[in-house]
This record gives sequence, C-alpha cells and structure tokens, in this order.
Amino acid sequence: MEFSTNPDHEALRKAVADICDGFGPQWYVEHAERREPTTQLWETLGKHGYIGINIPEEHGGGGAGLTELAIVVEESAARGTPLLLLLVASAISAEVIATYGSDEQKAHWLPRLADGSGKVVFAITEPDAGSNSHQLSTTASKDGDQWVLTGQKYYISGVDEADAILVVARTGTDEATGRGRLSLFIVDTDAPGLEKTPLPVSVTLPDKQFTLHFDDVRLPADRLVGTEGDGLRQVFRGLNPERITGAALCVGIGRHVLAQASAYANTREVWGTPIGTHQGVSHALAKAKIEVELAALMTARAAWLHDQGMPAGEASNMAKYAAAEAALAATDAAIQTHGGNGLATEYGLLPYWGLARLLRIAPVNREMVLNFVAQNSLGLPRSY
Repeated sequence: MEFSTNPDHEALRKAVADICDGFGPQWYVEHAERREPTTQLWETLGKHGYIGINIPEEHGGGGAGLTELAIVVEESAARGTPLLLLLVASAISAEVIATYGSDEQKAHWLPRLADGSGKVVFAITEPDAGSNSHQLSTTASKDGDQWVLTGQKYYISGVDEADAILVVARTGTDEATGRGRLSLFIVDTDAPGLEKTPLPVSVTLPDKQFTLHFDDVRLPADRLVGTEGDGLRQVFRGLNPERITGAALCVGIGRHVLAQASAYANTREVWGTPIGTHQGVSHALAKAKIEVELAALMTARAAWLHDQGMPAGEASNMAKYAAAEAALAATDAAIQTHGGNGLATEYGLLPYWGLARLLRIAPVNREMVLNFVAQNSLGLPRSY
C-alpha cells in the first residue's frame, strides 16, 4: 500500500464530489423523507463511468478495482448523498458476474451495470436463516432443461429499482456435513411466480426493502451463475466487496456529518463564543474524527488486499466493524452538537444516523464480525 497522495485517486474524488455537490444533502434528505429512489444521481454517476468503475473495460466498465469503487462510495457519501445500492449492484452483483458469469451473462448484464442503466440486486437473507447461510430453505430444483425456484427472501434492497436479482438458493445437501449446497441464479424482477412485497422500515431511506416469495419460478438453464453447488464460495467473491464498500459508505457518512457539525460548532453561539470553543463539544467531535480516519485506513487496506488477490476476509470484516462504529458515533456526536436542532428536519441528520445504524447490522452484524475475529484471528473456540 502507498500512503502518499495518488493523483488519480484525488482526481477521482474531485470528479465524484463535483457531481454529487450538484445534488447535495438537502436533495438526498428530501428523497429519503419521501422514500423516493435517488435515480437521477445514480444515472449521472453512471453516465460518467463511476457506477461501474470496477467492471472490466471490455464490458463497458472502468477497468479499475475495488479501491476505486470504494472511493466512489465514500466520496458520494461524504458529500451527503450516500448510495446504498452501490453495495449490491456494483460490489456484489458486478463482482460475482464478472468473475463467475458465462460469456453471455457478462455480455448482457455487465454493460448495463457499468453505465448505471440497469441494476442487479442481491437476495440471500431469509426469515429463518439469518446469518446462517448453510440453512437457507429457498430451493432450486431441476425440471428438464429448467430450474424451478421456490422459497422466500426478506430485507432485500432496491427490488423496485432493479432489472434482476442475484438469488442464492439450495440445490442439494452435502451428505458429510448436512449443509446445503448453494447455487446462484439471475432472476428477472418481473418473472412469473415472483411476488414482491414492500417491507416497511422506520429508518428514513430512499431505498425500499422487500420480502420476496418465489412460487415455482421457472428459470432457463442459462440463469445459473458459475458452477452448481459452488455458490457459497462464489458468494464470498461478492460479500467481501460488500463489506468493504459498506465500510467506505460509513466513512463517507462520518466525514459528512462531522463537516456539518464542525461548521455548526464554529458559528453557533450561546455564551458569547462559538460552542466549539468548549471541550465538551470539541472533544466529542475530535474523537469521532480520529475513529473515522482509523476506519478509513482499514477500509483502504481491505480494498487493496482484495485487488491484489490476497485473502481479504479478516480485513474486510474489521473495516466494516470499525467504520460502522465510527459512523454511528460521529453521527451521534453531530446530533448532540446541534442540540435540539439535531432532530430537526431542517438540519437533516437523522437519515444519516439511520443509515449508519443499519450498517451496524448489515451486511453482517457486529456480533458475527466479533465471532469471526475471535475464531479466525485469535484462534479461539467457535462459539456458534
């Protein structure tokens, strides 16, 4: 890793910031309050080549790596316009299809993912499985030259905005372990037999959540991604990038709310001096700043490891943990700095708090990260 300023990365940050500044935090908060997708920003970033910056050039992408995608994610969030679906469409789906997809799948989906004209979201979570992916109950069984998909998924983001869903399903059982053999399928969002039910949440976000019911959804054989039964390994090609971009999103949120809180603390006066003069305010913001910067370093390391083809699971989990904690603490400090105004719609902080709080749970909750580190980094006995 290089710690000196990379001119290309600085130029990328500026270009993304310039686009996002044309929309701004007020625009984002209004969309979040109305639960309306941020489609215009997505399409603008896509038109300039930033949505698919990590997709190979031969498929219309930027040919860069996860490091560059993480910069796009972070910088857009730092300008007050976080894009949650970058974590699924650009990080998970694009990475998985680019790595394991057939030539036909790559030719059909990657150019649309690259220019922002299409989205492929991701469906793994189930009501009764949670973090235990081995116990997924959604099944895909062969029927002649087709697959028949049956089951349920929930908390699936952005289905209303997507053309297709990358679905994880059980296609068999490992006789030795009893665990499910998993496979990946691309399912059109308008496929017959697919029922999409909005799942209301109280978090103020522009992105909607859905419960999905697959009632004997028939898929052509060419909708299988990669190798049958090898889905879990293929999924992890996307889950590490999802953790890394999730961390980048949190770093960006932290940067945005701290910038807003610092500006407020420099101008708001109560006892004849700006409130930022008082250590009760300044120390909380300084502590949050340190934590956000530390998380940014871990996020950069995780992205670098991934791009080098080196094991990135430990770093990805640590980055996601650190960044979510830092973003939540930074947002809380920003709200506290604003006092009662921290809860006012005019100042628009609560949507960022809600998103940071969500990312403390998803895409993997902090407790499962701690389990991972305890077991894999410290060699402690498995606890679950």
